[in-house]
Amino acid sequence: MDATTETAAAVPAPDVKPPRAPRKPPVTLTPKAVEMVKKAMVEQKLEGFTLRVGVIGGGCSGFNYDLDIVKETRPTDFVFEMEGLPVCVDPMSSQYLKGTVIDYVEGLQGAGFKFQNPNAKNTCGCGQSFSA
Repeated sequence: MDATTETAAAVPAPDVKPPRAPRKPPVTLTPKAVEMVKKAMVEQKLEGFTLRVGVIGGGCSGFNYDLDIVKETRPTDFVFEMEGLPVCVDPMSSQYLKGTVIDYVEGLQGAGFKFQNPNAKNTCGCGQSFSA
């Protein structure tokens, strides 16, 4: 007697659909911030890469801002352009960053990116951490 086995037909996984993109980008970069990111990309030979802006857990106040230069975006990212600079934000981060302006400032204590986030209820003294 031969034992026969039935194999179930493979059911294709549903396509992952990106979330609906916001009408306007969740973040805005000032011209100085765009200039400094582009400069860093040229210096590091990262032409064709994208600036990823995000929020990660941690820091003194609960969330940290995260800037990274990435080769590829994710299918669910919101991707937009600011003055020729490609920028992406993941859907989770976009809800915390809506309306945020990113500037590049130089002062006596150094230089760096400054986030002006209207959603932040509390911010850390360093300016890199916030709670929503």
